[in-house]
Amino acid sequence: MSFLNMAGRTYLVTGVANKKSVAWHVAQTLEAEGAKVIYSVRSAARKESLAKLLAGKIVLICDVEFPEQITALGKAAAPYGPFDGLVHSIAWANFSQGVKPFHETRREDFMQACGISAFSLVELANAFKPLFKRDASVVAIGISSQVTTDNYGYMAPIKSALESSVRFLAKSFSADTEVRFNTVNSGPLKTSASAGIPGYLEHYLFAEKLTLRKRAVETREVADAVAFLLSPRASGITGQGLVVNAGLDMNYFDREVVHAATRPTGQSPTSPS
Repeated sequence: MSFLNMAGRTYLVTGVANKKSVAWHVAQTLEAEGAKVIYSVRSAARKESLAKLLAGKIVLICDVEFPEQITALGKAAAPYGPFDGLVHSIAWANFSQGVKPFHETRREDFMQACGISAFSLVELANAFKPLFKRDASVVAIGISSQVTTDNYGYMAPIKSALESSVRFLAKSFSADTEVRFNTVNSGPLKTSASAGIPGYLEHYLFAEKLTLRKRAVETREVADAVAFLLSPRASGITGQGLVVNAGLDMNYFDREVVHAATRPTGQSPTSPS
């Protein structure tokens, strides 16, 4: 028996977009540990684009923007249950008009993004409650810092809502189950979803300089943390947010970064202060 003890277990993984996706890396880890993965993707077009990557696997379709599709997903997944867990790796925001100051956020954009990126977890949990084993585990992908970055727009408060929802779901489900809910709060990653955030590359490179190891967190590292929380080895952890960011949120005053930001114009980075 492996340490994670996942052989023979069944999980639903949402949000695979390509090989760079956190969801894909999680699924790969689960399958390597002997678990069965049922995939849920947003659309028939997305399923078609993943035909080669997900060949031979069970792939269901659900656009979580529409509650009726979440209900239908539960019914479609029922024959493959009971489920030992679920991975929520879904986030979307409308940046088609560019990133605006937060106070200019349009209500329709905020509510749409909140429904897709945060409340969909509540609806998925409700739809799958009859399908979960008593001690199942649900893990959502959050972010490791709630700093007020401009280019992330209104998604930071929505990710806060996601993390808060996890705590309330953990409490709510505890009335008659031992289903656990947690988030893995990741530092900046190289994913296709991140690439859609305006100015993301500069922020990614800056965040990397703030990590204690001077190397950005890898998608695989985030996926491994998710797999741990999905496993029986994490049975005592619920309602929590596990930060995986190589220490960047505790290293704001890194000497090299401070020096680069405060040196006089024209002074080289290696010049003495």
